[in-house]
Amino acid sequence: MTIYGNERRLFLEGEAETEKLGHELARLVIESGQGLTVFLDGDLGMGKTTLSRGVMRGLGHEGAVKSPTYTLVEPYEHLKPPAYHFDLYRLGDPEELEYMGIRDYFSGDNLCLIEWPERGKGVLPEPDLEIHLEREGDGRSVVIRARSAQGAHLMNELELVGPEH
Repeated sequence: MTIYGNERRLFLEGEAETEKLGHELARLVIESGQGLTVFLDGDLGMGKTTLSRGVMRGLGHEGAVKSPTYTLVEPYEHLKPPAYHFDLYRLGDPEELEYMGIRDYFSGDNLCLIEWPERGKGVLPEPDLEIHLEREGDGRSVVIRARSAQGAHLMNELELVGPEH
């Protein structure tokens, strides 16, 4: 396991390992009993939604997990903790988030996964974790960065699924 200050790097060979990383993240969130905000960064097709699916399934969701590209947010309020999957790809202006009451989602023990967070800049809170995915050969290179004390704690507890970088 490679630790570079407040970040970790790993390689995921495929979709199954990407989902497994999501499951592991869900396990840690459940154990912590605290809310968490995660920014998911990467180009189209890099696995952000696959990672989100792994998190939701790790929290106990059994149905489909799709990217909420048109609705901006997909709530999973039946889960413990309640989880919200945001996809801001089609967001026209960050101020639109204010109209949907975005700040309410980041309270309590909620887990918020946000794809395309740069589109909500100035309105979104700071993340606890940032996860960057990019293509590397047939798989994905992943960089996980802690941006809060809680994020650092969870990152240090993370049992990484792919080979170290």
